[in-house]
Amino acid sequence: MAETGQQSASSPEDEAPEAGTAYIIPRKEISMVPDMGKWKRSQAYADYMGFILTLNEGVKGKKLTCEYEVSETVKKLLDLLGTLDRWINETPPVDQPSRFGNKAYRTWFTKLEQEAEALVSAVLPAEKAAAAPEIAVYLKEAVGNPTRIDYGTGHEAAFAAFLCCLCKVGALRISDQLAIVFKVFNRYLQVMRKLHRTYRMEPAGSQGVWGLDDFQFLPFIWGSSQFIDHPTLEPRHFIDERVVNEHHQDYMFLDCIRFINEMKTGPFAEHSNQLWNISAVPSWSKVNQGLIRMYKAECLEKFPVIQHFKFGSLLSIQPAKP
Repeated sequence: MAETGQQSASSPEDEAPEAGTAYIIPRKEISMVPDMGKWKRSQAYADYMGFILTLNEGVKGKKLTCEYEVSETVKKLLDLLGTLDRWINETPPVDQPSRFGNKAYRTWFTKLEQEAEALVSAVLPAEKAAAAPEIAVYLKEAVGNPTRIDYGTGHEAAFAAFLCCLCKVGALRISDQLAIVFKVFNRYLQVMRKLHRTYRMEPAGSQGVWGLDDFQFLPFIWGSSQFIDHPTLEPRHFIDERVVNEHHQDYMFLDCIRFINEMKTGPFAEHSNQLWNISAVPSWSKVNQGLIRMYKAECLEKFPVIQHFKFGSLLSIQPAKP
């Protein structure tokens, strides 16, 4: 499955629907547990997983601070995320009895709901403008749930799906691989962390200390790939605060650890047991492979996460092409 996905995702420009193909507003298709088989056999699953693995390969052994091309589309995506960030500043939390789930988040989210299509249109090439309503759905799904004021790996997956769709219509290209992870996804993480801190969002479907992290998963996958074949830093080093502080600007994985250390108190082994266990794995390539397996099992194959995923013409529920 992953291999075929990798094939299709490695040439995203060729993937765009042919001229005359109708874009459709994505909708939920997985309404019962037995539908999960349909998802795992779908073109969407193959394309999504292929996209994740292609980027995983692309960032292998590279620092966040290395040199890479920054295209016009990437600059426009950074502007989009900058707008979301600015709206947080313009929407301060309100006074309320409950510490968690500040209702001002809903005001912020309403703004995104109203503006999402225009924001996406500004990123797309003019000849792909018709795709904006379809792609905008994934952007709206990527920032949390306004009813529950929570955020989890399903929302993170929607942002990856948003980027995957931009590849499929040819707005993002193969040459953008490093910038997609190091610039765009990293900026997305910063905005999400600011959302979590400002509005005290709850973790969606958190497994508590048994989950990898309350909010994210992908930066641990791509971040562990960055470390593959590193001459000195091994998995056992990431629980050392000195290493984290020294290297977090170069490595996504360490930046995630730094955020956890900021947000949680008490011994690391207690509040982040899974990560603590990972620090005992001998090599980064084993960590990377293990996290990909865990991502499939804990996120992509879990009905409570995938029931919210939406399918359109770009990420299709139709069976994957052999």
